[in-house]
Amino acid sequence: MTSAPEENQFVPATAPATSSAPAADPVTTSAVAPAADPVATPAVAPAAAPVAAPAAAPAVAPAAAPVAAGQVRASDAERDEVAAVLSEALAQGRLTSTELAERIDAAYSATTRAELVPLTADLPDDLRHGPASPISAVERQELTATFSKLIRSGRWVAGRHTKATATFGALIVNLADAVLPGREITLDVNTFCGKAIITVPKNARVVDEGGALFGKRSVTGAAAEGEEDGPLIRITGKSRFGKVVVHRPSDRDHNPWSWEQRYLNR
Repeated sequence: MTSAPEENQFVPATAPATSSAPAADPVTTSAVAPAADPVATPAVAPAAAPVAAPAAAPAVAPAAAPVAAGQVRASDAERDEVAAVLSEALAQGRLTSTELAERIDAAYSATTRAELVPLTADLPDDLRHGPASPISAVERQELTATFSKLIRSGRWVAGRHTKATATFGALIVNLADAVLPGREITLDVNTFCGKAIITVPKNARVVDEGGALFGKRSVTGAAAEGEEDGPLIRITGKSRFGKVVVHRPSDRDHNPWSWEQRYLNR
């Protein structure tokens, strides 16, 4: 007889008890400080504003050396004052007419005060405080020819404003060698049944501002090329039943009176 099979009894082995703490989860990481966000920009202190370089000082030209007292430019008033002193010296007999013309010519040709000093150095100081003045000395002159002939030529001192009148006469005025007081003079030339012949320097500039009534008026105004730096001469007045001729001396005038004869005979 068959016996019942024995039950296969299996008793699982019991794991030995241990007192150790449970092992940590291998997935769980230890506590670590959170890493910085790689995207975040680190805090940086703001850059200081650039400092502008100081502006360069403007270039200054070196100061010009002071002009010596003797090199200061002379004015027309100072030239007139010297001319007045010289004219008073002529009136007192201290200068001759030739010396007067030479010194006045030098006075009006002077460019600096130093050039004016020697002209009156041998004259007394009280002449500067005398009655003479530039106006009475060289400012105005009058030339008149009535039923006669008047000639003014050579080295003479002309006036800044000269009134010349010819009535039934002839007036001959030569400015070619005259001393002209300044860079501009005026001639008021009037004729009535007479003639007036004016000779001007070659380098003079002539401006005709006059007229004629039943008369003749001939004025040569243009200076030679390259000689336009001469004085300015204004011609005013009127020719009535007469003749006014203003011309320049030519190279063919070897005889100083040829220019006079040529125009008087016309």
